[in-house]
Amino acid sequence: MMEKKFFVKLGKQVSNIFTILKIYISTMKKTQKKLYVQQKKRYLKKIVGNTGKPRLSVFRSHKHIYGQLIDDNTGHTLAFSSTLNKDLGITNPANQEAAYIVGQDLAKKATAKDITKIVFDRGDRPYHGRVKSLAEGARDQGLIF
Repeated sequence: MMEKKFFVKLGKQVSNIFTILKIYISTMKKTQKKLYVQQKKRYLKKIVGNTGKPRLSVFRSHKHIYGQLIDDNTGHTLAFSSTLNKDLGITNPANQEAAYIVGQDLAKKATAKDITKIVFDRGDRPYHGRVKSLAEGARDQGLIF
């Protein structure tokens, strides 16, 4: 009889510990998200695009890479290109060659709209690998950073 009561009491304690852990983890996730948003705000404060000099924003996923020119004053996208575009003829979208082709395509679309000077926004990614290749492809087609 004593063992059963002890087990029941211990079971309640264990369930209380799990609820405390769940609360702790959920608050920890909220603070991580809050810190990420604060870091992004601090970063974007320095990088602002306008009509004369739009922002080239780069997003890299595991498979694809996306680039878009954004006018931050109006909040409109001026030009867009990604590895999802079938017209570019990209066989493997997750490599540096594909990112280079996307950068070239984006630069061609920008020069068609008389845009030559831009501000480069790499997001929270380091300037390395596919992000760097996209920037080099845009530079080779005449965009000035």
